[in-house]
Amino acid sequence: MLEIKDVRVSSDSKEIVRGINLKIKPGEINILMGPNASGKSTLSLALAGHPNYKITSGKIILDKKDITNLNPDKRAKRGLFLGMQYPISVPGVSVVNFLRSSYQSVKNKKAAPKEFIGVLDRKLQSFKFNESLLEREVNEGFSGGEKKKFEILQLELLKPKYAILDEPDSGLDIDALSVVATKIKQAAKAGTGILLITHYQRILKYLPIDCVHVLFDGRLIESGGQKLAQEIENKGYKSLVKQYGK
Repeated sequence: MLEIKDVRVSSDSKEIVRGINLKIKPGEINILMGPNASGKSTLSLALAGHPNYKITSGKIILDKKDITNLNPDKRAKRGLFLGMQYPISVPGVSVVNFLRSSYQSVKNKKAAPKEFIGVLDRKLQSFKFNESLLEREVNEGFSGGEKKKFEILQLELLKPKYAILDEPDSGLDIDALSVVATKIKQAAKAGTGILLITHYQRILKYLPIDCVHVLFDGRLIESGGQKLAQEIENKGYKSLVKQYGK
């Protein structure tokens, strides 16, 4: 499993995440919700090894191995994937070269260009992407929805052991949301443990949820089932935050 043990995270000398404990088992879908600035994206970036987010205490254990101090590329090779909240553009790098290089690096396998493109063509169709996507520069000129679908395409290609998905539903129309949710569900069914960050319940209606966690002020203040997400959708975070304040 992926274990987050009493993790504290600071950025620019300010503590943002204040002692998080979570366990994500293979095939589980865990949801992380919370108000803006509660520390959700900070936690995701720290788990992936972003140098601007320092883990000051605690440990990240992936399948019984401590990855707390590993570089991002080594974490990826151990099976950790991050779908970013704001995917960045990579000018000058084509999608096909980016995906092939990523696949070869993470999987430590060679992929012949012609065969690899054949695999990608089939995946593009399932994501309702045009094959011209392969020659475009990574995320350059992509719509918000295209960026999010492209993140999930990477998830399907790399087949990580564990995936942190930061707001994969943002910017999606209803058709794209259905595609993304279906792919996430398939990844979990194939054994990937998922921590999905979202503000809204709409994607949760498509997914089999194992647990919903609420983050506030850098701490987990509540965990429950899909009913908890529905309560947040209807009432917001005020009542939960009030209980936490007591």
